Amino acid sequence: MKAHAEINLLVSKVPQVLLFFLCITCCLIVITCRFLILLSYSSSTHLVKIHNQPFLFSPGTVIGVVIYTGKETRSVMNTSNPKNKVGLLDLELNQLTKALFLALVALSVVMVTLQGFVGPWYRNLFRFLLLFSYIIPISLRVNLDMGKAAYGWMIMKDDNIPGTVVRTSTIPEELGRLVYLLTDKTGTLTQNEMIFKRLHLGTVSYGTDTMDEIQSHIINSYSQMHSQSSGNSTSSTPSRKVQSSAPKVRKTVSSRIHEAVKAIALCHNVTPVYESHAGVSGETEYAEVDQNFSDENRTYQASSPDEVALVQWTESVGLTLVNRDLTSMQLKSPGGQILTYYILQVFPFTSESKRMGIIVRDESTGEITFYMKGADVAMSTIVQYNDWLEEECGNMAREGLRTLVVAKKSLTEEQYQDFENRYNQAKLSIHDRALKVAAVVESLEREMELLCLTGVEDQLQADVRPTLEMLRNAGIKIWMLTGDKLETATCIAKSSHLVSRTQDIHIFRPVISRGEAHLELNAFRRKHDCALVISGDSLEVCLKYYEHEFVELACQCPAVVCCRCSPTQKAHIVKLLQHHTGKRTCAIGDGGNDVSMIQAADCGIGIEGKEGKQASLAADFSITQFKHIGRLLMVHGRNSYKRSAALGQFVMHRGLIISTMQAVFSSVFYFASIPLYQGFLMVGYATIYTMFPVFSLVLDQDVKPEMALLYPELYKDLTKGRSLSFKTFLIWVLISIYQGGILMYGALLLFESEFVHVVAISFTALILTELLMVALTIRTWHWLMVVAEFFSLGCYVASLAFLNEYFDVAFITTVTFLWKVSAITVVSCLPLYILKYLKRKFSPPSYSKLTS
Repeated sequence: MKAHAEINLLVSKVPQVLLFFLCITCCLIVITCRFLILLSYSSSTHLVKIHNQPFLFSPGTVIGVVIYTGKETRSVMNTSNPKNKVGLLDLELNQLTKALFLALVALSVVMVTLQGFVGPWYRNLFRFLLLFSYIIPISLRVNLDMGKAAYGWMIMKDDNIPGTVVRTSTIPEELGRLVYLLTDKTGTLTQNEMIFKRLHLGTVSYGTDTMDEIQSHIINSYSQMHSQSSGNSTSSTPSRKVQSSAPKVRKTVSSRIHEAVKAIALCHNVTPVYESHAGVSGETEYAEVDQNFSDENRTYQASSPDEVALVQWTESVGLTLVNRDLTSMQLKSPGGQILTYYILQVFPFTSESKRMGIIVRDESTGEITFYMKGADVAMSTIVQYNDWLEEECGNMAREGLRTLVVAKKSLTEEQYQDFENRYNQAKLSIHDRALKVAAVVESLEREMELLCLTGVEDQLQADVRPTLEMLRNAGIKIWMLTGDKLETATCIAKSSHLVSRTQDIHIFRPVISRGEAHLELNAFRRKHDCALVISGDSLEVCLKYYEHEFVELACQCPAVVCCRCSPTQKAHIVKLLQHHTGKRTCAIGDGGNDVSMIQAADCGIGIEGKEGKQASLAADFSITQFKHIGRLLMVHGRNSYKRSAALGQFVMHRGLIISTMQAVFSSVFYFASIPLYQGFLMVGYATIYTMFPVFSLVLDQDVKPEMALLYPELYKDLTKGRSLSFKTFLIWVLISIYQGGILMYGALLLFESEFVHVVAISFTALILTELLMVALTIRTWHWLMVVAEFFSLGCYVASLAFLNEYFDVAFITTVTFLWKVSAITVVSCLPLYILKYLKRKFSPPSYSKLTS
């Protein structure tokens, strides 16, 4: 029998064994097939590793390749994770709430102690905790959040700052507590609208008042070329003679202008776009195919406004870009002749190379020319020796102009073919492709002929100067963080009055070592009340070795300008100020490179500019112009902070006064844990009886908007945090204790014979006191405040007829009840009115001196 059972067990396991062997066989087949596929493709495919992962590429037509997506894109890598921003007022209220919780526990322990720990004292302790729980302002969070939503709605509905969007409803009061403002330059202080201002050829310089001379030179040059081409059988012969003779004789000013303008008109990434008129179909195609280019409906599109400004300037002097595609571009001469150039290679601009280049072939002459333009730091080693480039770049930068160096190099057919072969071979490299491509391009960037130096001006935003002056008078320290060069940033700081023209400026010398940084810091320490200008590289060295000393010295400066800053550096500077000073910071910018700075600041403001809406969407507040920040801070920031502080204190007072009355009531009745008010009275006290008057404080204002803008010095008092502090909190605690004691003891003394009606007496006096306290707190009356007062009073009077459980209608309608309740209310409020009057008379606040 035992052998028979074992046989049955083996038979039952046969299907499982077969299934196991079947799975193993399938896996071996799959692995074998994959290995054979790899062997079969090894002779006709390329095995490439991208990020250490093998990919098979078989020969064929590539439709599209996507590389660097998701977290590897530049925009994502430059963007840090946003933090949860909590306002300073919320942190202060949290501290006060903790103090109230300790007061709640202490009061409960005192009551149990005075009771003598009789019976189940721990049960009485918890009952007292529940009775005095109104000390904790549970409704404070709701009232504050509703108030903040109201502040945001007021900001967006302000006609003086149209287009403003409040993207967060948690920190509007932070606008009234700012000490440091960190701002971008391009697109924030400036309009990001470039205008061509200067063309320098080395020996001669042309400004806005002499552009007509350039235009006349261009007209004469192209008219001579056209006459020469029409007088010869081939148009290439005269041009080649001019080109061949160029190195042998000194070029004339006209020829140099011609070469410079042509280089500017060809070396760019601009594309002309033609918009067809309504009702006319196919006009765009007609314009492009038949070369009937119309100036009226042509617009330029490019990745940078600098490029558009240069092409628009060449159009103004006579050489117009009329068409561009992937392989060619067409220019229109002053005489209307269309000049075609074939695009052979394009080397786009990168933040590392700081230059861009293009190789074109002239259709008429067949000449191949390599044009390049870029920053002076990158081009100074590429162009031929000269003695004017560095000096003129500095002069233009001091004028606030953005400079570009333009150069060219003529190539023979053999030279270009050799370059193209090496360039294509480098692009097909599997290992170190970027380095090999850069090396091939650099072999071409040698001894280039310097053509000209261009200067483009970025105009200031409207009312930047008065706005910055207003912010400085308000006690706000302004730091400008920009990626531009030192000279340009310094000039913009002076022209925008960020730095006064009479103020000393300490330009931090470039430092690369700890010793140099120490010497420069010592030199800076000896200066007083001067602005600081420092580059990003020097800043990095100083923060590495002398972080605390540098930040301490920089915070004493009236203005700081940091140039050549990267996006991560901007965010790092914001965090440094927060860590070392503990003050509230605000960052404002308009581009994607400002997102990290905006998210790191306590309050981020974005401007909807020409660089997109990245900064606007990532910010807490979005504005359309820099000048709107003045009203946003001086008016709305002040009102939001003052109103939130008053609202928070009053909500805490509302809970403290009723808890004081409960404590007095329990003390009179031998420390019994019996509630004074129950049911609907407690619910109605925090809602319909007092909610509307208390919440109407969000409409209060101590200073009119015009006065706040006229006297920005009033803003300095807000940064000190005096509207809500432990001092004001203790004052409100004393007021609550006084009023609660008066209301409860007054009800017991005046209504000794009617003690059964103590609830009706004390509660009526409590409601009247709360309404009068709101009226005492309000500084500027609004019609909605009056409505809220009378509406709450009307709701209470109307509810007396329905709350028969708590009120005796026959008793509360007597004259005795009315005058005694009025007497208790007057005693609880009149001394506070007198003290407020005396304080305003002998120690008035700063704003009252202006409103009187």
